[in-house]
Amino acid sequence: MADNAMDYPEHERTYAFFTALTKWGTIAVVVILILMAFFLL
Repeated sequence: MADNAMDYPEHERTYAFFTALTKWGTIAVVVILILMAFFLL
């Protein structure tokens, strides 16, 4: 049977990066929508 050791520290770093990217992406979209509402209406 193959040795399938999980690299948990790498998984945790990837998850932390994903959650941070999601958070800042959401904040950026909200800011863009607020600016669009302010300048386009």
